[in-house]
Amino acid sequence: MNKNRLLIGVIVLLIVATVVLVNSGKSDPPPPQTTPVASTNPEHSHPHPPAGTKVVPAYFKEAPSRSSLAPTLEPEQFEGKVREAYRAVREIPVTIAQMPCYCHCDRGMGHKSLYSCFEDDHAAHCAVCVNEALTALKLEKQEKLTAPQIRDRIMSQFGEL
Repeated sequence: MNKNRLLIGVIVLLIVATVVLVNSGKSDPPPPQTTPVASTNPEHSHPHPPAGTKVVPAYFKEAPSRSSLAPTLEPEQFEGKVREAYRAVREIPVTIAQMPCYCHCDRGMGHKSLYSCFEDDHAAHCAVCVNEALTALKLEKQEKLTAPQIRDRIMSQFGEL
């Protein structure tokens, strides 16, 4: 009888040791969630500005080179006003990169400027992105404004929303 108890004790001890060994590889805590770090190129506002302070979303203060910008989606994938906005971004990409996006996608999606919204289909679902891009194109082509002048207009028009 003592042999049986001893044998059962050894088996239980082996099972416990096996469970501990298997779980020891899983006991490391998952890596902490990280928030995207602001790039040094775009201008970012403080994540928690004082109350009453107007928040300006991220944008490139200095014009990036056209070759440094990622490609945007093909305008032909879309229809109507959305297609025109994607075309506008293709026509004046450096100007669009110097615009903040007032849907504040820089916070939740890590966008660096209005241009980032057109690298995927985000802008196709956002009237703010579409309207800002079309406004920027109109101001550059029809009113012959510079990127900083267009940005001032965008900030005054869309920053009030």
